[in-house]
Amino acid sequence: MQIIDAHRHPPRPRKLCAALTVAPTLTGGLAALVSLVALVAFVPLAHAETPRYAFAVIANAMQSPADEAPTQRLIEAISRERDVSFIVYDGNLKGAKEACRDALYERRHALLETSRPALFFIPGQHDWADCGTTEAGGFDPVERLDQLRQTLFTNSTSMGQNPIALTRESEVSRFRPFRENVRWQVGDTVFVGLNAPGPNNHYLTAGGRNGEFEDRVIANAFWLEHAAEYAKRRDARAIVIFIQGDPDPERYERPDRFAWLRFTRNTRRDGFLEFKRSLVKLAQIFRGPVLVIHCDDERASAGFVIDQPLRNDKGMLVTNLTRVAFAPHDRLNQWIQIEADLGKKPPFRVSVRDVPRQMPLPTAAPAPQREDPSASMPAVPALGPASELPPLLQTPGQPQPVQQQPDQPQRRPAEDGNGDYGPPMSAPPASTASTILPHAPGAPGLPSGAPGTPASSVQRGP
Repeated sequence: MQIIDAHRHPPRPRKLCAALTVAPTLTGGLAALVSLVALVAFVPLAHAETPRYAFAVIANAMQSPADEAPTQRLIEAISRERDVSFIVYDGNLKGAKEACRDALYERRHALLETSRPALFFIPGQHDWADCGTTEAGGFDPVERLDQLRQTLFTNSTSMGQNPIALTRESEVSRFRPFRENVRWQVGDTVFVGLNAPGPNNHYLTAGGRNGEFEDRVIANAFWLEHAAEYAKRRDARAIVIFIQGDPDPERYERPDRFAWLRFTRNTRRDGFLEFKRSLVKLAQIFRGPVLVIHCDDERASAGFVIDQPLRNDKGMLVTNLTRVAFAPHDRLNQWIQIEADLGKKPPFRVSVRDVPRQMPLPTAAPAPQREDPSASMPAVPALGPASELPPLLQTPGQPQPVQQQPDQPQRRPAEDGNGDYGPPMSAPPASTASTILPHAPGAPGLPSGAPGTPASSVQRGP
């Protein structure tokens, strides 16, 4: 098993502002021109070498047992892309009509572990928030979320055969339950994964205290602010945030101190209101480009939408934050790929990739980790001491041990021993939608499978 953890620090950059235009793209004969507002960019003084890297995003792939083999093929197709450093499965390991049983989670978890590149899983709506419905088995959603935290989010590394070291919010004792909120770094880009599912961030309108929602809102706000400070102190050039739910960033609500007096108002409470305000604060702390990626509730003609819809409390556009909402037309045969090439301006490109038509389905599905189909609650593995204060910097000489369940299959290194995921696809995808993101400072790439030492970036001391 190779654990990847690379942090590169080029010379301190200088600030530049540039107006950018997204190049026109073609998708199935449809041309789309996207123009975006200027971003505050950090341009390095010099680069000895121009690194390239990419990451893939998929979601909602497995909605029934029949989708498991095509999803495994989809992951294998992504693995053949040499530049892909990791994959993000952005929510919904199961369909809305599948029962939220342990055996189902274990089987899908085992499938994700077969990924050759590192794979990060972000919990989504059907994974826990909708488990209380009759079709999903009538489970307690909070109990199902705890089950995921104690099974899928136990390690200090990502999933996959070439995992990447990560930091969980649970390493801060105040937020010990929130193991699903993670942060990792590739080059000079800081990546953040948050539990913010649709619909409406699991905000409940029933009477009484909405405890799960209120506690998670506080945890998410802390983790975003912490990521901004961490990226700022590490001289990172960009922050990328993943959530599953659609926060509807176009919906802007100015703070109203006397809203509780307006009894005649009958508007739906925005469950993502606090999340969007946390994004505004993050963009103020970290002045570099911020990219928010989430599933799209409405299918876009190109398979994704790129815009800058977020506004601050004064109604002004947050110009250093960009949103990518994706919804591929074929969830089992397409993925979103975001490429970084520092030799180009702008350096980031978003595209829709297709699985080669001649690629066969796998013959055998991965074996589940456990055979017990009951909804049990395994014990949480013991954690080390944690700090109550916001940890920021890594303390030298304190690598984090990899915590692994006894019944979890051991990760294996890439077959060739050096992290090479095989030859690239012989032919380009039949239909590829490509859009260039606004100019943002690129992060030096991390070759997939690069050796490294797992280490937490959480500070254990002053």
